[in-house]
Amino acid sequence: MRIFIALLTIAGAAQAADAPPAPPEVVAYIEDRELCEHFRQEPFEGQSSEEVERRKFVQESIEIHCAGTDRRLAALKARYVGNQAVLARLASYEVASEGSQE
Repeated sequence: MRIFIALLTIAGAAQAADAPPAPPEVVAYIEDRELCEHFRQEPFEGQSSEEVERRKFVQESIEIHCAGTDRRLAALKARYVGNQAVLARLASYEVASEGSQE
């Protein structure tokens, strides 16, 4: 998990070098959304105690990082409607994503 977050940080820093800094709430949204997508892709198979425990962790992580993503995205797009740099960063995220847990 820490490795994944470190990779996100490095990737974000590489993108940030080419673009103006994003507002903190946009950065927080992108971090949560990327973690949400990561956990959504985790496998849900196997019945060993470790696999069952991992599924529980993944489900809890989805609830934490995916909750309200559609509402947050819509609010950010509305708030920064005139800021093309912010809208470009948010453009790859879709509203009404599966499991967004509104």
